[in-house]
Amino acid sequence: MLTTTAYSLAVVLDLFVILIGARFLLVPQPAAAGYGVPAKPNGDAAYLTVKGLRDTTFGIMGLALLFFAGAHAEAWFMLAVALTPLGDTLIVLRHGGTRAVAFGIHFATAVVVLTGAALLFAV
Repeated sequence: MLTTTAYSLAVVLDLFVILIGARFLLVPQPAAAGYGVPAKPNGDAAYLTVKGLRDTTFGIMGLALLFFAGAHAEAWFMLAVALTPLGDTLIVLRHGGTRAVAFGIHFATAVVVLTGAALLFAV
């Protein structure tokens, strides 16, 4: 049961990050608003594309590690990647986003990612 839960959570998180990345690549303005810091209408779209590429790459890398290197490799990866939503929490707070988005989305995501890492370490 623990193994199924750990692997399922890891796959769901990896796929979710790929979807977030794809959203930033395909519809960057709405994706930025959902992130918690809306992009300026005439801002540099390259930064939104960078976020999309970063997230998509993280998701693909996570899936590759899980399927080709195993649970412990994915656990270490998730442990390191948890820094991203923690950093996103600070970015939202420092750039005018709401505390609800910063903690309710980004910090909560970090907690779920760290929980996933802990479960993978346990299998």
